Amino acid sequence: MAKRGGFPGGMMPGNMSNLMKQAQKMQQKMAEQQAALEEKEYTAKAGGGAVEVTVSGKRELTKVTIDPDAVDPDDVEMLQDMIIAAANEALRAAEDDAAKTMGGLAGGMGSMGGFGF
Repeated sequence: MAKRGGFPGGMMPGNMSNLMKQAQKMQQKMAEQQAALEEKEYTAKAGGGAVEVTVSGKRELTKVTIDPDAVDPDDVEMLQDMIIAAANEALRAAEDDAAKTMGGLAGGMGSMGGFGF
């Protein structure tokens, strides 16, 4: 009976090394993309531009601009609703950008040795 050489699982050490290098490159690229996303800013408006908010790529509210004409002491609730609407829209933009950027990288992982990560 012939003895089968090789390594457990049928992988050769060179293939594992290449796979690890690919994974490290992917991890580095993902970290770079994440850092770039965190540096971005996303701005959205509500109430026809009466309220404008800016959020960072870290999903932190960094700026709120309110048109003085939007300040009606008799209708504070509308102003609050416009701030919430603008903030949510800016946060959605940040999240969509992150999903597109990071999703593109994750899509490439399926080619890493055929493991379908």
